[in-house]
Amino acid sequence: MRRLLVLALVGLVAQLVDGSLGMAYGLTSSTLLLLVGIAPAAASASVHLAEIGTTLAAGVAHWRFGNVDWRVVSRIALPGAIGAFAGATFLSSISTETAAPWMAGILFVLGAYLLVRFSRPLRTNPHAGRLRGRFLGPLGLVAGFVDATGGGGWGPVATPALLASGRMQPRKVIGSVDTSEFLVAVAASVGFLIGLGSEGFLLPIVAALLIGGLIAAPVAAWLVRIVPAQLLGAAVGGVIVLTNARGLLRAADLGGPAPAVVYALLGAGWLTALVLAVRALRRTRRAEAATPAADAADRVDAPLLVTTHH
Repeated sequence: MRRLLVLALVGLVAQLVDGSLGMAYGLTSSTLLLLVGIAPAAASASVHLAEIGTTLAAGVAHWRFGNVDWRVVSRIALPGAIGAFAGATFLSSISTETAAPWMAGILFVLGAYLLVRFSRPLRTNPHAGRLRGRFLGPLGLVAGFVDATGGGGWGPVATPALLASGRMQPRKVIGSVDTSEFLVAVAASVGFLIGLGSEGFLLPIVAALLIGGLIAAPVAAWLVRIVPAQLLGAAVGGVIVLTNARGLLRAADLGGPAPAVVYALLGAGWLTALVLAVRALRRTRRAEAATPAADAADRVDAPLLVTTHH
């Protein structure tokens, strides 16, 4: 019972992070399940089954708060579902011994990507034009495959790519990615059901994760407006990197002082990323504060220039 309560709390925290950042529900949940010894395919299958409920709740909440661009959802969700089904089929077909380091490696890389991505300023350029289907389709396909094989990855692949384009507001990116993930979770679950059978889903774990996620979904859709994504992304990335480094070190069978050295280096990298994230957030806020002041000065000077001309 205590274990299920802990998992429910994990589901709640993971959904708060996911709904505020547009990623990391699967990464956080799968990382914990691997840590307690759940087989990779069963962990990913259970997380994706729980995500059917959490992503539906998150999508409705984001829609109510006006965070969804339905054009982007319509162009990324179907390719994402195809990729997720293929990824689930692939992961179901390989042995646990092969899958464990594979999944830990994917989660580690995605966590490192979060550290790098959110240690830099997040910029948008809404005037750059709309995102095209030839970009969104392949992005969804790759993100869906990585998501199913890694136990998470839809958000870490799709969200930074859309943010980096500079063509959408961050809250629209997060809301659209979370909403389209519903179809991805359904397709991945169907793939795992075919590959593993119903016994591949750990239903008590699914229920615990689902309950926690459903409680957090509407709160997260509101938090996306006020929580600094810069800090949250760097913090979550570090947790994922350090946790999955354990699985990789175990697979490599490293002994002696090597693991301690690796953990020390990763910890230093995490701390550096957090410091850079704080600096980037401060620079962004200073720039945003300076822009209205500059616009106001331009409006004051404009009549004076006209008067001087006459």
